[in-house]
Amino acid sequence: MTTMRDVAARAGVSTKTVSRVFNDDPHVLPATRALVERAMHELNYVPNVLATTFRAGRTSVIGVAVPDIVDPFFASIARAIEDVARGRGLSTLVTSLGADPARERAAIESMLGRQLSGLVVAPVGIDHSWLERWREHTPLVFVDRAPVGLDVDTFVEADERGAALAVQHLVAHGHRRIAYVGDAVHLSTEANRLEGWRRALVEAGVEADEDLVRTGVSDRDAARDAIAALRALPDPPTAVFSANARCSMALAAALRDDPLAIVGFGDFPMADVLTPALTVIDQDPYRLGTLAAERIFTLLDSGGAARAAPVLSVIDVALVERESCGGRGPAG
Repeated sequence: MTTMRDVAARAGVSTKTVSRVFNDDPHVLPATRALVERAMHELNYVPNVLATTFRAGRTSVIGVAVPDIVDPFFASIARAIEDVARGRGLSTLVTSLGADPARERAAIESMLGRQLSGLVVAPVGIDHSWLERWREHTPLVFVDRAPVGLDVDTFVEADERGAALAVQHLVAHGHRRIAYVGDAVHLSTEANRLEGWRRALVEAGVEADEDLVRTGVSDRDAARDAIAALRALPDPPTAVFSANARCSMALAAALRDDPLAIVGFGDFPMADVLTPALTVIDQDPYRLGTLAAERIFTLLDSGGAARAAPVLSVIDVALVERESCGGRGPAG
């Protein structure tokens, strides 16, 4: 196997210069770079990644930890990170955290123990202060959901504004009894969306009736139970705001035979071909993943200097109007 020493001998330079060329050091003279690259090509040189890992003290891998890699939203985030990492010559290691906050730390620490080049996390837990000791030597970026007790770069979407847009749309169609159906309200995403639901109702002069709030809805059975409980109220809702795509998919089945007007937060495959097609607050998970990955590489390229002032970046969302509000008020 051709070694770095062989390349150095062919090019007439030191092994350190070969290493600098391979790592794209901008201080290498163009003529020297051309000599080394020609020698690499002539000798069909393949770098010893394992040796590089030992020298650098970390693997050439970006970790990605999301609640559920099967979920289209998080799968898109992971794909974006993979695309950015591949463009920089790194691979990705992806894990699903599940829904139990108590299991998050063990799963993330298992990944960090592999000496990753960086880690992007879409969290499920309620405390991330324990990650402080890790961020000293591993770039960390949070995505979609903000960390708790930890100050790191975070990329989220305008959850409160998006929920308010959904409720305002339903109010414009004449609805006043608008239910909130969500899942885990301890997460920053849903907490903000619930606040957006409340704010939009109050601004419209409508009572934000907490009896219309149903949480813990993550599957069809829970969705059927939630809708049954809402319909049993003395003054039942005429419309529903669904706080996430998983809830929306479950509600589509629960409302199939006896529909209510509905707007969901987050698009998903087939949402536009349901009957009626689902009006949604559209997100851009691929952009979120891209921004998070690019931030990891900014941290790596700066040698940690960029960690001094972590930022919270909020990505805007938009209403995609389809048919699930019917263009009619509750009397329709």
